[in-house]
Amino acid sequence: MSHLMALSQVSLGATVPVGSDASLRRSVFKAQSVNFSDKSWAPVLPWDLKTKSGRLRNKSVVCMSVQQASAPKVAVSPLELDNATEPPLNIYKPKEPYTATIVSVERIVGPKAPGETCHIVIDHGGNVPYWEGQSYGVIPPGENPKKPGAPNNVRLYSIASTRYGDYFDGKTTSLCVRRAVYYDPETGKEDPSKNGVCSNYLCNSKPGDKIKITGPAGKIMLLPEDNPNATHIMIATGTGVAPYRGYLRRMFMEAVPTFKFGGLAWLFLGVANTDSLLYDEEFSKYLKDYPDNFRYNIALSREQKNKRGGKMYVQDKIEEYSDEIFKLLDGGAHIYFCGLKGMMPGIQETLKRVAEERGESWEEKLSQLKKNKQWHVESRKDSTEV
Repeated sequence: MSHLMALSQVSLGATVPVGSDASLRRSVFKAQSVNFSDKSWAPVLPWDLKTKSGRLRNKSVVCMSVQQASAPKVAVSPLELDNATEPPLNIYKPKEPYTATIVSVERIVGPKAPGETCHIVIDHGGNVPYWEGQSYGVIPPGENPKKPGAPNNVRLYSIASTRYGDYFDGKTTSLCVRRAVYYDPETGKEDPSKNGVCSNYLCNSKPGDKIKITGPAGKIMLLPEDNPNATHIMIATGTGVAPYRGYLRRMFMEAVPTFKFGGLAWLFLGVANTDSLLYDEEFSKYLKDYPDNFRYNIALSREQKNKRGGKMYVQDKIEEYSDEIFKLLDGGAHIYFCGLKGMMPGIQETLKRVAEERGESWEEKLSQLKKNKQWHVESRKDSTEV
């Protein structure tokens, strides 16, 4: 399985130390003055691409990939990104998108995975800040087939990095994108005319390419940080793991002075097979380094069987641990779901069955979870229009 690049170089005002508490580069805006509705707030230090090969010039290694996850916590900057009390929302809209630059595109699944999934790093120059759990909109080039003369519609993608990005400098974002390919049910052959417009555009892009983005969008999946000792149960299918990668890097990889996580993060990830696992080495390293604060369970539908002898889906894995999950929810745990809409009916049916076996009303329990803001769901349409 290929992995994210282990070493990269960026052009910064100064070196950001890996695993060190040394002084960070100062931003050009003062603390306590961040206003996300004002596009002029962002740093303006240069971050230049050297060539279309994606090689970045000057300064030292600051991008931490899967293979570097064993390093001590990493210093991040600018820390002012943690000063705002409200999340940034829709700074850039479809009629006036921001033109960003592709830094890298890398396949992150193995050869036996059904389909291709890519990790895409985008340079926004610090001009489109976001919080963990939000989404970016991407406008693929070309004409809207349903509205001749109009641009393509915006496609939303969950952000797979923290607000500091994979380079820890607040200037990049990362997306986890599965290439949507359509196969004719009769011939079994690919029909490129029906492939997903935006996912193929993103997976085909090259370092240095320009990309139009909007956002950030969304509040439902924001990571609550009022209680650093809270429990967070995260359930994902496929690329729905994207926001959780951001959560977990913030919890376990980054040295954020204002957020010292001491609770429990529990990730359930459902994919087809071992080669389809996303960011597995990164998550496995957290499991090794933070055994009291992180749990990680996977459901491999094509390799594992559930207790009834059928394929193992993420809802089956949830059922295995249902007693613990329900007790944690009763104690105030947050539970998150992210993936295609098709995953939710099976998960809801499982939770309802478990609740009834416990002598509880699932409808009442769900209503209470929503009322307490413990229930967080973000799902996408299962369509090639992505």
